[in-house]
Amino acid sequence: MAKSKKTDDTNDPAPKAETAPPATDQPVPAELAVDQLDLGFREEIASHPGGENIRRCFACGTCAAGCPVTEVDSDYNCRRIIRQILFGMREEVLSSPQIWLCLVCYRCYVRCPQKVNFTDIMRVLRYMAVKENRVSAETFERINELDRFSQVVRHDLVKGFLEKMDVSREDLEGRIAAVLKETVSQ
Repeated sequence: MAKSKKTDDTNDPAPKAETAPPATDQPVPAELAVDQLDLGFREEIASHPGGENIRRCFACGTCAAGCPVTEVDSDYNCRRIIRQILFGMREEVLSSPQIWLCLVCYRCYVRCPQKVNFTDIMRVLRYMAVKENRVSAETFERINELDRFSQVVRHDLVKGFLEKMDVSREDLEGRIAAVLKETVSQ
C-alpha cells in the first residue's frame, strides 16, 4: 500500500523558522533594484587616499555607538552610511546630507575594532560628492571652515576650562555665543 503524501504540517517534527523583520535601523525600500546598485562603489572609495580602510569594515556598528553626532541628531547613523556603501548605494550616499554632519572627531576610529578610519571615509565621500556636482565647491569649503572653526572653539573652551577649573555653564555658553557672533559677522 502506497503512503499518501501528507499535506498538513501539524505533525512535522521540525518547526518552520519564522521570518523576522530586517534588523536595521532604517526603513527598507519597497523595491531595491539591483541594477541601481554600484557594486564597485566600495572599491572606488578605497582607491582614494583615506578610503582604503573601508575594505576592513564589516558594519559592526561600534562607530555609531560612540558618535557624538548621534547624541544630537537621532537620524544620523554612521553604520547606516557604511552599510549603504557596502551595498553599493552610491546615489543614496553621495546625495545624502548625512555625509556632511560628521564632526571629524575621530571617536569612531578610536573605538573601531578593525581600525576603519570612518572620518577619512567621510572626507572621501564629501570629495566625491563635490566632484560629481552634488554640492557646490563653495558649500564644501564653507563646511570645511565650520570643521576648522569647531576645532578652534573646542580648543579655546577646553583650555579656558582647564586654566580656571571653575568655569560655570553660563560662562561657557557666553563664550560660545561671543565666538559664534564674531564668526557670523565675518
